[in-house]
Amino acid sequence: MTAQTCPRQHQRTTMEIASLEPSLYTVKAVFILDNDGNRLLSKYYDKELYPSMKEQKNFEKNVFNKTHKADTDEIAFVEGMTIVYKCSIDLFFYVVGSAQENELMLMAVLNCLFESLGQILRKNVERRCLLDNMDGVFLVVDEIIDGGVILESDPQQVIQKVNYRADENPLSEQSVAQHITDKLAMTSNIMQSAKEQIKWSILK
Repeated sequence: MTAQTCPRQHQRTTMEIASLEPSLYTVKAVFILDNDGNRLLSKYYDKELYPSMKEQKNFEKNVFNKTHKADTDEIAFVEGMTIVYKCSIDLFFYVVGSAQENELMLMAVLNCLFESLGQILRKNVERRCLLDNMDGVFLVVDEIIDGGVILESDPQQVIQKVNYRADENPLSEQSVAQHITDKLAMTSNIMQSAKEQIKWSILK
């Protein structure tokens, strides 16, 4: 009996490993809600995942209803998605991946987002401060994730790249163009780094 079941066990293990083949497109969506479940920021990176605004808001409402009573950071599985989330005062932060996604990678993105925002908001991670600094918030998100690809998980590196300072003047057209140029120049190296992080996290 043992000899007959071994090939099947080997085949099943191979299939499971194949299903965990690392993908650069780790993040399906990121959104921030207030303590009433209202959307403050959202970015969906998979065009096939809730393509309409109505579908997105229904998904966010469903996620919020199933998570907002938690007192600690949690991992949830909603509508076939893996979701990691964190709450702070009157805000809820969510990072969404597929059902097969590595939870450690999603949590690394969530922690990087939260800690980076903590720096640009001077530790006042609450609704009013977030709304007053939305330009900086979007820059932070874009430095961490690009098209669903994890670019960075170190908050210090994110802040350095955003070059955000509360007392600085708004970015000029020239500095914005330079920022985009620098970002494109670094993309290939950052994507390779992200791919290696995903592979190592799975191997562990």
